[in-house]
Amino acid sequence: MSDKPSVLFVCVHNAGRSQMAAAWLTHLAGDRVEVRSAGSDPADTVNPAAVEAMKEVGIDMSAETPKVLTVEAVQASDVCITMGCGDTCPVFPGKRYLDWTLDDPAGQGVEAVRPIRDEIKARIEALIAEIAPASAS
Repeated sequence: MSDKPSVLFVCVHNAGRSQMAAAWLTHLAGDRVEVRSAGSDPADTVNPAAVEAMKEVGIDMSAETPKVLTVEAVQASDVCITMGCGDTCPVFPGKRYLDWTLDDPAGQGVEAVRPIRDEIKARIEALIAEIAPASAS
């Protein structure tokens, strides 16, 4: 069992918001946090505008694929962050649940995705400060 915190990001299609959040957390926290993302009804591919917006800040999500939300993924996570998936995320006692209200990038161009990307980054930075602050060692 790992002693590092684990975070699961969930949105409906696992193609935009949850993928960007997972990429930001991986990029900013490195190996201090275990990161997962999934969707209640996953799309076939990651949103190309989300991929492009993240590429602009030096993060390559082009190899990512949407994944289906499983009970096991929720059970294995300390924090479950939902983004517009409503009640489709299973709830287990002892888990921490956050619901981030973010615009949906589906069908939007990269210009519309940039502010969503930047809002997610700010939320990820606050999350890291709370669950996995850099050690003083």
